[in-house]
Parts: sequence; structure tokens; C-alpha cells
Amino acid sequence: MSDVHHRTATVNGHRVFYREAGPAGAPVVLLLHGFPTSSRMFRRLVPALADRYHVVAPDHLGFGHSATPGTDEFTYTFDALTDVTQGLLDQLGIDQFAMYVQDYGAPIGWRLALRRPTAVTAIISQNGNAYDEGFVPDFWAAVWAYAEDPGPATEPAVRGALSVDAIRWQYLTGVPEPDLVDPDTWLIDHAGVARPGNDQIQLALFRDYATNPPLYPAVQEYFRTSQVPLLAIWGDGDEIFGPDGAKAFAKDLPDAEIRLIEGGHFLLESAFDTASRYIRGFLGRTAAAITS
Repeated sequence: MSDVHHRTATVNGHRVFYREAGPAGAPVVLLLHGFPTSSRMFRRLVPALADRYHVVAPDHLGFGHSATPGTDEFTYTFDALTDVTQGLLDQLGIDQFAMYVQDYGAPIGWRLALRRPTAVTAIISQNGNAYDEGFVPDFWAAVWAYAEDPGPATEPAVRGALSVDAIRWQYLTGVPEPDLVDPDTWLIDHAGVARPGNDQIQLALFRDYATNPPLYPAVQEYFRTSQVPLLAIWGDGDEIFGPDGAKAFAKDLPDAEIRLIEGGHFLLESAFDTASRYIRGFLGRTAAAITS
């Protein structure tokens, strides 16, 4: 197993934490985490890939060990988080990469691809939507209502997503053997969103999430035009992004590899061996197209 380095960079005046491992000259794999976690979700995947790849896994601003400027200092939108991610890549001299996107990482990754289509050589989407299919209505109704009309009538429902019980639900729902999931995952994530002022950061991103589906037609056109190699690896019991979100990639990428695995939203926690085997196989087949 390769050594994993824990590093920081200053991007646009903000501290960005990232995990990095693997040979400097190897093909780059960028790992983009989702809500409410951090690059910690890749703590096993980074060393598992670093024998063959240069792996970089940042924490988005407001998450993990990256800076958490208040909403009066930084405008928390997915466009802004993409700016920071692109700034980090530029600092590291990375102009081509494969990317693994999950949850919030997906809309950030799609924006990176739209800005620089030739930079992205392959995509792994793990429960990260690019289509209207896959949104589970029972979960998303509250988010859409809050985005449309933020205020005291709609905020309590989305605020509930910041509770430890709601975060535990994200980790355990759809998992056939819940005792495989380390309780530290939801406790550490909850500690992050419970930091003073972090609730306002998360609420801002909930509001901005409504900007993502209108971007999908452009993302889908990018898929059709580029025919970028894509692996959709999905926890089939996810009640946030259901398996229809994985199947939808085949509409524009007929050669997409679609793997539905028994599990939930955070598939790496309960099915790591299976998922990492598919991921390594996919990257191995597409590595010829990847340059650092």
C-alpha cells in the first residue's frame, strides 16, 4: 500500500486540504466527495489506486479539513466550489485526469468537464446524478421546496439533514449488513456540519443545488460528443439517487459500464472490495487514454 500524504494549498486565498498518493508521473485520478463528508470517504480507495495512479482527493471548502469561510466571506455555490477545485488542479500542474464523482462531487465534476472537455479522460460516477432520472422524490421534495422559497416554512425540513440521525440514515439505508459501516463515519461527518456557522454553509448549498439539473442537457451533450469512458457504479438501495440515475448514462454513452451493487449511498463503506475491483478494472482498461 502506498503512502498517503495529507497536504494543503492556498487557492483564491482559502486553505484547501487534499490527500495525495502515487507516483508523480502516473496518470491522475481525481476523487471528488459528496455531502456531508470529505475526502475521508476515500481513505481506503486512495492507497488502493496509488500503486498505478497519481491520486488527488481534495476536501471542498466548508468540509473536512479545508477552510470554512463564513457565508459572508465566500459565496457557496457549485460554480464557486468548481473554481476552487480547478484552482487546485492548476496549482498542482494537472491538466488531464480521470475523475471519480459522488453526490456533490458530481455537479462539481460536470462543471470541470464542461469548462475543459479535453481534460477529463474517464469518469467514475458512484451515486452521482447527471440525469433527472434517479432523484428519489421523497428525499428531494424538501430540497426543491427550500430552493424555490427559502424561509421558515421550508428550512426546518432541510435543516433536518444536518442531524446525526439523518447522516446515519444516509450511511445505513440500503446496506444489507449495516454493521459493516464504521459508526465513526456519521459521527465525524456530523461533527463537521455542527461546527459554528457551518449550518449556513450547508443551507446555501442546498439552495444552490437547484442550479444543477438545468445543467444536465449540456452535460449530456458533452457525453454524446466526447463519448468519454464512464463507469456508473451504484448502491442499488440508495434512497437519494436511485439506480435509474446509473442506468440513464447509457442513453448518451452506449458503451458505459453500469454496475448496480447491493448497498447504499456510501458504497465504499460496505462494499469496498467489490467496488474497488470494478474501479481498478475500469481504470486499467481506459488507462491508455489517460495522461498526467
